[in-house]
Amino acid sequence: MGILRKSVERLWLVVVLIVLWWFASAGSTSIFYPSLDTIVSTLWTDLASGLLIGYLGFSLGNLLAGLALALILGIGLGLLIGEIRWLGEAVEPFVDFLRSIPQVAIIPLIIGTFGLDAGPKIYSIAAGCIFPILLNTIDGVRGIEPTVRRFGKVYRISGPRYFRKVVLPGALPQIMAGVRVALPIGITVMVVSELYAARMGIGFYILNSSSTFHLTETWAGAVLVGIVGYLISIIFNLIERGSLRWYFKSGATTK
Repeated sequence: MGILRKSVERLWLVVVLIVLWWFASAGSTSIFYPSLDTIVSTLWTDLASGLLIGYLGFSLGNLLAGLALALILGIGLGLLIGEIRWLGEAVEPFVDFLRSIPQVAIIPLIIGTFGLDAGPKIYSIAAGCIFPILLNTIDGVRGIEPTVRRFGKVYRISGPRYFRKVVLPGALPQIMAGVRVALPIGITVMVVSELYAARMGIGFYILNSSSTFHLTETWAGAVLVGIVGYLISIIFNLIERGSLRWYFKSGATTK
């Protein structure tokens, strides 16, 4: 019963907005604002034909690869920068400079340098995702209680084991917060990177449909991106709850 109540509390507004959109757009004859019924029908047709399945697989593959690269670099560098104070002071100006550049602005540079294959798109997604993860990791490391660090020294935990057993668990809640911020950025960069001379992907589907005045397909692609983003958010919430079970049980957060 509790699960049902929480589901209703989370989804009632979404359902209301979908119903309003459905009835408000019913019978629309505009090519620019097709009815939701037409959009859903077009989306289902292109999914059933396998066209969008292939594009979606390509896009999600790039997203997962880019996010994995950002996690490796962001967490690895964040642990070192957060733990080694002189290193943090040395690289802070460079981090501030690089994170001030809009992620979308560097996509043409990366694609122009490395080509049109999947690699540059993965690099673009990683570049967009890395800074929320990096900065939250640094803050997480620096926010570890001094008592926890003293326990590590008392038990003579040093080297890689110290990072694995003391620093990483202590910073993990903040790291997960960084990943949560990075996910929508990654999805945005995923789509935008496929607007530049791409041959596959959801972004290519949206751009190609728009440029050929198939605007119902353009709406269908946009709706699909929203659905995928929502499902990814749900999956991440489950992963976060599982990996931080001890954190939520401790009462450290009011989620």
